[in-house]
Amino acid sequence: MSEPRHDLPALALAVREHVVHMATRGGCFIGASLSCADLLVHLYTRVLDVTPERLSDPDRDYLFLSKGHDVPALYATLAELGYIERGRLAQHLSPHDSIYWHPNRAVPGVEFHSGSLGHLLAVGLGVALDIKLRGGKNRVFVLLGDGELDEGSIWEACLVAAAYHLDNLVAVVDRNDFQANVRTEELIPLEPLPFKFQSFGWSCRTVDGHDFAALATAFENLPYAQGRPSVVIARTVRGKGIPSIERRADRWFADFTAAEVEALLGELRGEAAATLETEGLVVR
Repeated sequence: MSEPRHDLPALALAVREHVVHMATRGGCFIGASLSCADLLVHLYTRVLDVTPERLSDPDRDYLFLSKGHDVPALYATLAELGYIERGRLAQHLSPHDSIYWHPNRAVPGVEFHSGSLGHLLAVGLGVALDIKLRGGKNRVFVLLGDGELDEGSIWEACLVAAAYHLDNLVAVVDRNDFQANVRTEELIPLEPLPFKFQSFGWSCRTVDGHDFAALATAFENLPYAQGRPSVVIARTVRGKGIPSIERRADRWFADFTAAEVEALLGELRGEAAATLETEGLVVR
């Protein structure tokens, strides 16, 4: 497991700044990228047993980004932690690089291609089963979108993972309450979501996905039950960190002008500073 040497609020702010920079010259899926930034920061610095030097180590922990449109947050996290050079993020959408709208394994740290929703929980359970068969101790984490849970393949994978007692498999749901440009509960209601996972044989915890102390508690006792896969439902806010775009259905995807990007960065930094002051913390 990575040593807890990072200032998590400062790192999350840096990740969000990168995401905003990628929301221009072609744009990106900014709303959900901002909602999952804290989850990725916490996972890569406090939970996952993986480093840039161990990307081919079969005993590493795995993270699969099933909701692939949120890859700006993953790219940014990988850049801040040394998996890729920060300068590569400026190549977002360039035909000369693989930093694109969806994950590509040509980018170090990306474990599997994704984009079409609903597929990587099945991939993750396959890797988790292989680890079990080899007698390994490493774990597999799959980050899912809440709207993605409408895919039947997700629930098929849930059944199989429970049947094979894959307690080394952890699903993390970014529960920001939106599916594309509509609220999930107005389209195909998901609640009561914890009970649905439990009925499929999973052990479940619900947590504030922006509270690092709460995330630490949620991830420190995995698996929640021996012989059962675990799911963490992280309650998050779409567009988190930028009040003018938070919880907005029309900020699913955005392509801002350079001037709008600068204004949003100012808003993001001001909000972060206000939050840290309220909590008695200092960005280092």
